[in-house]
This record gives sequence, structure tokens and C-alpha cells, in this order.
Amino acid sequence: MQYTYLGKTGLQVSRLALGTMNFGHVTDEAASFEIMDAAIDSGLNFFDTADVYGGRQWPGIPKGYGLSEEIIGRWLQQGGRRDKIVLATKVYQSMELGPNDRRLSAYHIRRACEDSLRRMQTDHIDLYQMHHIDRFTPWEEIWQAMELLIQQGKVSYIGSSNFAGWHIATAQGAAHSRHLLGLVSEQSLYNLTQRTIELEVIPSARHHGLGILPWSPLAGGLLGGVLEKTRDGRRGDLSEQIERLRPQLEAYESLCREIGESPADVALAWLLHNPAVTAPIIGPRTKEQLLGSLRSPEITLSEETLARLNQIWPGPGGEAPEAYAW
Repeated sequence: MQYTYLGKTGLQVSRLALGTMNFGHVTDEAASFEIMDAAIDSGLNFFDTADVYGGRQWPGIPKGYGLSEEIIGRWLQQGGRRDKIVLATKVYQSMELGPNDRRLSAYHIRRACEDSLRRMQTDHIDLYQMHHIDRFTPWEEIWQAMELLIQQGKVSYIGSSNFAGWHIATAQGAAHSRHLLGLVSEQSLYNLTQRTIELEVIPSARHHGLGILPWSPLAGGLLGGVLEKTRDGRRGDLSEQIERLRPQLEAYESLCREIGESPADVALAWLLHNPAVTAPIIGPRTKEQLLGSLRSPEITLSEETLARLNQIWPGPGGEAPEAYAW
């Protein structure tokens, strides 16, 4: 397994991150344990979860929230595992129905952190990520709460998720005024079919020293060889997207066959080719899916292949403002 630094920090993480959103929802506890065992055996040390993972989201607060963290906690209690992983979780979304049971008030951040620590049966979170921007809470309050958690040893680093470029810049300005390290990573939707963050999020993250952690790197399965699976009768709920993108998917899967690599591995390798990307977050449902993803960091895509991928899945045209102006 290859490793790299998380943003501007001295913390080294694997080039793939294990996403655990399926734990407790699609993947049962026994299979989740197998996946995590296989991850650390392969050298994958970066585990990503969230307080809300483990059950359906919305409407209301359904049973199942927190299950992913609880499964990780029980796995950690088998001994000798906590110091082998970099553990990341998130705060923002509703865990209860009260008016202060969501977003990023100091009140909610404190309670959410304590609850995550309890569920994961650990005394610290390595990367605590804000799951979404909070447009109602001032940054002075947010950073005061995060600074206290860091001083107490409950959190080591702070990250963001689903932030715009200007949100990152504002957050860093407020953090630096308090002499804090600030954000070290941004977790964004990023894959060959969704490249909007190339306009402003990636430039902002690069400028402020944040690592990019792409979520949904396979576009919900579209980039995982979906046409071949369709021919096998495994269509799932992607029918509308498949038909809308069929010409591009056909060209993409043909290119993957030509270079002798699986579509899923090519999609991950394309992300890893971008120096702004720290680690795509893969969400295997089985141990076999995890093991199948481990080849991607070893793949080198030629300039010709990269150019053809850019033709099939064109981005926004570069960074702002040159992407749309002189």
C-alpha cells in the first residue's frame, strides 16, 4: 500500500480510504469485521465513517443511526487495532429530533463528539469532519468548540465535507486569527462524471493546504463496469442514468478493455493521478470488493489515456475564472 501526507500535516494515510457507510445498513457486522481485517492486513490505515451512517437517512430520525460507528467500536475492542488506523468521523446531521441536535453549534459539536467517542469505544478521533457547511453558526463559535476538543485530546485534526471553495477560505481565515491549524482536508463529491470541484474547491484546497478526499469515486457504481453488469442482469436502480450516459459509458468501458484494466480501477487511478487528491473513499460491501480495489494505486495512466478520459468525461474546462473567462 502507498501512503501520502494528509494535506499540510505530518500525518501519513493510505492512498485509499475505507468508507464505512454500508456498515450496519447493507453490510452486516460479521462482513464489516472481515472488511476491516482485510483493510489493515493490506496496509490500508485510513477509516472514514460518520455519526449518521448505518441506517436510512430522512425522513425523521430512523432506527439505525450510529450503527457504523458502533460496529467499528466493537471491532476496535478486539485489541491491538486502534493505533493501526487513522479514524475519521463527521458531525452535522440530525441524530435526534431536538432543535439543537444538528448543525455546528458549540452545543451540538460537544455532544456529538462525546456520542461518537462512546459509540466507537475510543478516547480520540483522528480526523473530525464537518459534514456540511452551517450557514447559521459563526466561525468564531465553531472554532472555539473545535479548539476545546483538540485541547482535551479528543480530536487531533479538523476536516470539512461538502464545502465550497469560499467556505474553505473563510474557515481558514477564522482559524488563523485564533492561531489554529484549521482545516486539513475536504471531502467532496468527485469522480469522472462529477468534476465541478475542479473550478474552485480544488484550487482553494491546494492554496490552503487541504487534502482532497473524494466520495462516490465510482459515481454510485456507474464507473464500475455497469454495462457489463447490466448484461448479466444486475441493473439495480441505475437504469435512468445508464440510458442517459450510455454513449459515454460504452466509450469508457471500451477504453478500459483496451488498456487491460477494470473500469473501477481506472476510475480510482484517474483520481489518484491528481496531485490534489489524498485518498478516494471506497465503500466496499464485501471483502472481495475491497481486495479488488487495492490494485488502483499501482496503475499509471498514460498521457494518451488521460486525454481520452477527458474527452469521454469532460470537466468544467479548468479552474475558475479561466474556465469561463479570460
